[in-house]
Amino acid sequence: MSPLYARHKRTTLAIATAVATGALLTTGLASGTAVAQSPADSTKAAPLAAAPLQLSAAARTTLIQQQQADAPETATAIGLGSQEKLVVKDVVKDVDGTVHTRYERTYAGLPVLGGDLIVHQSASGATKGVTKGLKTNFKVASVKPQIAAATAEKQALTAAQAAGSAKTAADAAPRKVIWAGSGTPVLAYETVVGGFQDDGTPNQLHVITDAATGKKLFEYQGIETASTGTGKTLYSGTVSLTTNLSGSTYQLYDTTRGGHKTYNLARGTSGTGTLFTDADNVWGTGAASSSSTDQTAAADAAYGAQETWDFYKDTFGRNGIKNNGVGAYSRVHYSSAYVNAFWDDSCFCMTYGDGSSNTHPLTSLDVAGHEMSHGVTSNTAGLNYSGESGGLNEATSDIFGTGVEFYANNSSDVGDYLIGEKININGDGTPLRYMDKPSKDGGSADYWSSSVGSKDVHYSSGVANHFFYLLSEGSGSKTINGVSYNSPTYNGATLTGIGRAAALQIWYKALTTYMTSTTKYSGARTATLSAASALYGSSSTQYAAVAAAWTAVNVS
Repeated sequence: MSPLYARHKRTTLAIATAVATGALLTTGLASGTAVAQSPADSTKAAPLAAAPLQLSAAARTTLIQQQQADAPETATAIGLGSQEKLVVKDVVKDVDGTVHTRYERTYAGLPVLGGDLIVHQSASGATKGVTKGLKTNFKVASVKPQIAAATAEKQALTAAQAAGSAKTAADAAPRKVIWAGSGTPVLAYETVVGGFQDDGTPNQLHVITDAATGKKLFEYQGIETASTGTGKTLYSGTVSLTTNLSGSTYQLYDTTRGGHKTYNLARGTSGTGTLFTDADNVWGTGAASSSSTDQTAAADAAYGAQETWDFYKDTFGRNGIKNNGVGAYSRVHYSSAYVNAFWDDSCFCMTYGDGSSNTHPLTSLDVAGHEMSHGVTSNTAGLNYSGESGGLNEATSDIFGTGVEFYANNSSDVGDYLIGEKININGDGTPLRYMDKPSKDGGSADYWSSSVGSKDVHYSSGVANHFFYLLSEGSGSKTINGVSYNSPTYNGATLTGIGRAAALQIWYKALTTYMTSTTKYSGARTATLSAASALYGSSSTQYAAVAAAWTAVNVS
């Protein structure tokens, strides 16, 4: 995701698409009444027919190769034009044999940004439907630019500087693309600007420029603002960590979860850093330290990665962020007094700052789950980190970060519907965000309106966060794990939740099977209803609850 929160001194440019980097701060359907379920229910998925099947790396690779070989036939079958081709991005196979193939689209050999789609096939191979971000086929009059690439690059650099970027430079020459994210598809340039944002977060600003007129069409941020040893963590108490013994030295290297490693940047801002090692396999002290070699932050980061991996595997059968069994890596002690954390797809890594005075690292469990979930979004729906799709991107990370916290069942950091409550980023003991009534943070939206898309993505996420809370727990006043909540509804309706377990399954299936890069809130309603129908049936309590919860946040 982008940095974890939005900073008021500038406009935060959101994160989370092709190169996803995210940080925590400022990343006519029927309705009905939901039926109660205990809020303390397990997050493990029942063996539902439409639930995703856990594939081995070899099986997944084979299925992707098969679908790519059939891509020309598929393109014809779904009515694409002669200049359009499909490139497989991901494949999901359900327990009942249904296959959902996510494709990127090209036109005359150029990437079509916003042209991604998902083809749904039955176990017999018959096409059941197509989910498209771009609803219609198209033709582009010419793929010959009318402006020079240097003009597009200059515009991108200017945009980055206006957003407060420091040490700004283009990462590479602008590339020709077809922009189909909004309006009529046109030939465009995509320029990626590197350097650093104004708070020290790495910059990956993607600027889309019309190749005929030179007009800026879109921009988004690509950085989304993460042997068994003993970890004495700052936020989660004393925990078990899977480590590796190399000779007589222990390494903070988890070979059982895709090879995840935890590195020390020691105040640096680039590179991998140095792998944490130790002589006695006890990591950290459980107390905050301003030392750039402190192991406590590393222990929290390693624990967060461990729990996030296990949450996705046990809850959804997902084998790592990319679902390919490969682990990311984590970096701690980024920069000096850096008050943020971020996921970066380009390095496939999670990075944490040490917070104010270098004594408040942003390494709590829900932050780790939030940031690494940006990687999951990037490798599935690829929700553009801008406008309403950016809000959905951020909410997805809050939703799954919350899921990780409940899943871990850690007595030092019990599950709740508060985001970043342990890191005290506001300095007054309040959390960063509230899911039961998002507006309590002073900026987030409780309900959808036509202006929601113009908010910073960390605030427009409130609509989906509120939806998820209502779907899970219902409306009104209640206490869960010692935390008091009081969730209102736009239409005054009284809702009873279906439980967090079912709500998580519905959101995950919607993200991985029915959302595309340009999905907005109305599309999220459709996607989650499709997911609820596939998982539980269109006449189920869960389906009715999804419709009712969206109505309760003014999404129709």
